[in-house]
Amino acid sequence: MFLFISGAEIVFVFFIVLLVFGADKIPSIARTLAKGMTQVRRATNDIKTEIQKTVDVDVENPTKSITKNIKEEVDKVKNDFSNLEDSIRRDL
Repeated sequence: MFLFISGAEIVFVFFIVLLVFGADKIPSIARTLAKGMTQVRRATNDIKTEIQKTVDVDVENPTKSITKNIKEEVDKVKNDFSNLEDSIRRDL
């Protein structure tokens, strides 16, 4: 996706790169650029997943996540009461 760059301009840039770095260095430069692009792509994907985890809201049903959180908290309280009841029964 080259914006406003024609084929002739791309060929000219490649020719200049060939003159500056030489034919033997171009493959190593290409590998280095590819590794860099891969790292950038991974970083952006990581950022996207972190944003998705942070948002974590269902667009079609936004109350779903809220009710899920409330249900989890109620289950924790029930479990705590159950543990308390068991400890009281053991003491008696």
